[in-house]
Amino acid sequence: MMPRASQSQTGPLTRVLRLRLKDKHAAALREKSYWVNMVWNYCNDLSFKVWERERRFMSGYDFAKYTKGAGKAGIPLHSQTIQAISEEFAARRKQSKKLKLRWRVSEDARGRWYINISVKVGRPAASRMERSIGIDLGLKDFASTSDGEVIDAQHIYRDAEARLAAAQRAGKKKIVRNIHAKTANKRRDFNHKLSARLVVGHGAIFVGNVNAGALAKTRMAKSVSDAGWSQFRTMLSYKCDSAGVWFDEVHEAYSTQDCSACFARSGPKGLQDLGVREWTCLECGEHHHRDVNAAKNILRRGRATLVVGIPVL
Repeated sequence: MMPRASQSQTGPLTRVLRLRLKDKHAAALREKSYWVNMVWNYCNDLSFKVWERERRFMSGYDFAKYTKGAGKAGIPLHSQTIQAISEEFAARRKQSKKLKLRWRVSEDARGRWYINISVKVGRPAASRMERSIGIDLGLKDFASTSDGEVIDAQHIYRDAEARLAAAQRAGKKKIVRNIHAKTANKRRDFNHKLSARLVVGHGAIFVGNVNAGALAKTRMAKSVSDAGWSQFRTMLSYKCDSAGVWFDEVHEAYSTQDCSACFARSGPKGLQDLGVREWTCLECGEHHHRDVNAAKNILRRGRATLVVGIPVL
């Protein structure tokens, strides 16, 4: 079954090119970013005060008369740069529909700088691959697929936790930053490679909509953060978009309890059965791996959604 076309999958794609700058420019960039933040925060505060007083939002043009002469007043930025910052603020505020914004500087934990350039690229034709796959994300194993593959959890943060704690106790801030950066890079590399592999050879990919944010507030917080589910799903989504592959997050309620063969809700239930990794359906006798069965149900629900346009539980 080929996936139907998506209304959202029209027009060009926006991609961001992230290019690292030479380290010798880091000190100058850090100084410039300080003054850019000063201008941004000035626009932020001024815009909020005007809203409180006049109930209107300032445009980029409105900021010009307030920032005029800022360079002569001691801000080491070109007047055109200051104007560009205020116009960017006005555009971002309108886009986000918020009264106040935050400014995000493109510097990583180790002080390395990047320039981010947005570009428009053509959208590919829909994939002609016939195969579809369902993916169940987990903590004991990172993921299980409807094809029966079980992908081991990486425990990247857990593996670095002892070294990180030792560096923190010793007050070695540079080493702490390096460990955090290396951990993030390893997780990003794993998610990049896995998402790229899954996109190849499939016309549609469905993944369970496990709520990472809610689980991050429980005793499983470290494991959830270490898994990097949100990053993986984001990568999977944009890579599917770039390859013309259909992608959707599917409601996963009862996916571990429903038999993927006869659909009877006869599987392990509740907290007391969390440790049950394999089970046999009491209705049809089919034997299941808990997470592979969930992935098969996710695939079934995703396919049904493509056909009728409504979620299936």
